[in-house]
Amino acid sequence: VQLQASGGGSVQAGGSLRLSCLSSGFTLDYYAIDWFRQAPGKAREGVACINSDDDNTYYASSVKGRFTISRDNDTNTVYLQMNNLKPEDTAVYYCATEAGRNCGGGYRDWGQGTQVTVSS
Repeated sequence: VQLQASGGGSVQAGGSLRLSCLSSGFTLDYYAIDWFRQAPGKAREGVACINSDDDNTYYASSVKGRFTISRDNDTNTVYLQMNNLKPEDTAVYYCATEAGRNCGGGYRDWGQGTQVTVSS
């Protein structure tokens, strides 16, 4: 199982980025998929999750209303659209599968992350 997050970059506060999560060797729509982030010196933070069964989505309060998680089963890709970015969103972002088809089961696999840097 390999996951690869991409799409990070450097933006000014208020800007937008769209992250992509691609997999090799398996179909993402079999699993609930999470995005989490880790900033230097801070604990890992779950950002968003999307169910497999019904595509219900869940967000951390810190990003709700600004970030949107979605999946495109035709391209086997999960996205994280990030709008109105803030300096506190600066972190390495990772995508991860959960153990089951619905969110809340904990991360199972994740790959390399992508750096997001937001300047004020």
